[in-house]
Amino acid sequence: MTNDAALMTSWLSDPGSPAHGLPASAYTDDAFWQAECDTVLSQNWVCVGFVHELKNAGDAVPVTVAGKPLLLVCNGEGEIAAFHNVCRHRCLTLVDEPKNVGKLIRCPYHAWAYDLNGNLRASPHFGGMKDNRPEGFDPADNGLKPVRIAVWHDWIFVNLQGNAPAFEDYAAPLINRLEGMDFSRVEPVASLDFGEIATNWKFIMENFIEPYHVQFVHSTTTDQPLGDHYTIVDGVCLGSAVDLKREIGTSGSLGVSSRYLTLFPNFILGRYFPDQLGVYLNIPLGAGKTAQRRALYTTEGQTLSDADVEGLKKLWWDVHKEDHEMCERLQLGRASPVADDGGLLSPHWEDSVRAFQELVVRNVAGFQEQ
Repeated sequence: MTNDAALMTSWLSDPGSPAHGLPASAYTDDAFWQAECDTVLSQNWVCVGFVHELKNAGDAVPVTVAGKPLLLVCNGEGEIAAFHNVCRHRCLTLVDEPKNVGKLIRCPYHAWAYDLNGNLRASPHFGGMKDNRPEGFDPADNGLKPVRIAVWHDWIFVNLQGNAPAFEDYAAPLINRLEGMDFSRVEPVASLDFGEIATNWKFIMENFIEPYHVQFVHSTTTDQPLGDHYTIVDGVCLGSAVDLKREIGTSGSLGVSSRYLTLFPNFILGRYFPDQLGVYLNIPLGAGKTAQRRALYTTEGQTLSDADVEGLKKLWWDVHKEDHEMCERLQLGRASPVADDGGLLSPHWEDSVRAFQELVVRNVAGFQEQ
């Protein structure tokens, strides 16, 4: 067992009362980050993209999972596939920005080319001039390496190690909590790109999971009293919810009954009654760096005016920036020796955070039951 795993196992066995959060090293240590890449982010279903961004054959989006370059591609049948984003020749990354590649994915280095299903179609002069297939070289053995993928409504997930449970089984706690939603009427209306945030990915998740901060951090952007919130701890689905007696809508401020749900490790979905949905794409990039985007959806087939869409975008931009400031300050605080014991977690408002942290530790330390 590694030192990190031993430390985390000790933390898991002694929660205390009130419980302490994860020690600072879990957010700042590069070795712990690498352990997460090898376990948390490789063993589980990780959200990597949006279906609506890959509408046409040849649409390709490069993504990073557990530090590894991957490629999402829409093939000629309208299906989305995932591959390791490296040429089989010299392992150059093939696509470095979202674009339509046409019918072939071409390596810019030596012009090897793959079709949209990952099959190698060209290896020019590999064996010498006009000798594309030297002895012992079989193109069928040298296509792009596929990655296990699951497409659930508008959201794309990958499982790097390929041995996670079937997605529908894995995500059942989340899916069950969305019972009654007519996904055929869910339509994307806008997106926000926040770029890189100077914080560990877990702080982004933990901030969303707990409702304790809402009335303090979002006092000018939300109208959801703390006392109306409750937490959700349901296996790999963690979060919180609020049921309001008086709904004031989302015009300038968020004041509606809501469900704040996550699917471990990185998927975030916010449901805002009666007719809105938000999904976050959180991409862990290192011990202290995370990229984030958000897609906004309507859920009842309504048509929003341009002004309505801009109002929603501004609201959610403001809410996110408030959260990002807190997450970046959480990251900075981990440089202090005061953070070595992880701080304290509210037994009432942050039990869901503790459950999230326990899932991280169980993965890193080698405990696979969930």
